[in-house]
Amino acid sequence: MNESVSRARPAWGAVISMALGVFGLVTAEFLPASLLTPMAADLGITEGMAGQAVTVTAAVALLTSLLISTATRRIDRRHVLLGFSMLLVASNLLVAFAPNLTLLLIGRVLLGMALGGFWTMSIATMMRLVPEDLVPRGLSIMFSGVSAATIAAAPLGSYFGDLFGWREVFLMAAGLGLLALAVQFMTLPRLAPTGLTRLRTLFDVLMRPRIGLGMLAAALVFTGHFAFFTYIRPFLETVTGVGVNGVAVILLGFGVANFLGNYVGGWMVERSLRMTMILMPLLMGTLGVSLVLLESTPATDAALVAIWGLAFGAIPVAWSTWLTRTVPDEAESASGLLVASINLAIATGAAVGGLIFDLGGALNVFAASAAVLLLAALMILVGVKTRTLATA
Repeated sequence: MNESVSRARPAWGAVISMALGVFGLVTAEFLPASLLTPMAADLGITEGMAGQAVTVTAAVALLTSLLISTATRRIDRRHVLLGFSMLLVASNLLVAFAPNLTLLLIGRVLLGMALGGFWTMSIATMMRLVPEDLVPRGLSIMFSGVSAATIAAAPLGSYFGDLFGWREVFLMAAGLGLLALAVQFMTLPRLAPTGLTRLRTLFDVLMRPRIGLGMLAAALVFTGHFAFFTYIRPFLETVTGVGVNGVAVILLGFGVANFLGNYVGGWMVERSLRMTMILMPLLMGTLGVSLVLLESTPATDAALVAIWGLAFGAIPVAWSTWLTRTVPDEAESASGLLVASINLAIATGAAVGGLIFDLGGALNVFAASAAVLLLAALMILVGVKTRTLATA
């Protein structure tokens, strides 16, 4: 195994292994949503208590994203990434065989560590696997694993849970993790640590010119999206007036469009990163306004939701590329800050959206989401700068 991969020769096999890892991690993250009822019944707990499996994963992922670069600063990144895939397998096995809530939550803690750590390392790793001009393409391939998991995890988890049982579904997820681990073992090169990151480095990176503003803008984009996405089902049921099957079809359309958006985003970023960063939240904000103001019909709302999914597919690719170009010397620390910002944004969007929903309904949630996204687009336009690639 070579010490490192030359950036003149893209290591697409390793990139695909990263996408498999992402698919396994996000699938495991989403599974409880479709299996909550049988999990709670089997363990003799309430669904609310079983739902803490999601909460603890997100909390640990946020904490891990801030600490992992410092904790592993002297370890080969190949070994660290393989370790995260091992944690994924161990987490799913522990959940599958958990006799009580305590062991189930311990299993989900392991998943949170794997999620937060893998995401923090992933962007810096991509910078070392492919040439700089191909980083957006590599990131779009990796993030397609997220979209594929978004499409597949909930419906397949529910289907196989009814067919075989919820524990067997987590055993399948463990098998998926083993597949990712095997492919990563075969394709990831040795990646010696490139710096001695300390906790102080996080603060130093955040204090660089315009980095803090960029992180805030990214957090606003993700907050606006998750306020919208968390409450899309009640909107479709109460405003659009579709039933469960209609909701499923519209969400499938969102997922497929989101998958395509990863590749569209990679193509756009290669041509103009700054335009992509501005245009996508501007489009999403406009779609939010349209959902509030236009006459609601199933066909219209399905189209608007699908276009939203396409636009959001480009967001992770764009912001990850911004990070690789803005803080190339401290990509791991900057990734940790970005992952922490996104996790905080997910929690904020869901929590504030819930408060607005209880007070004013789904239309007001979408109006607030649109306002946040339009503010983010304006902030990016005025204050967030991007570095263009040097041309030969």
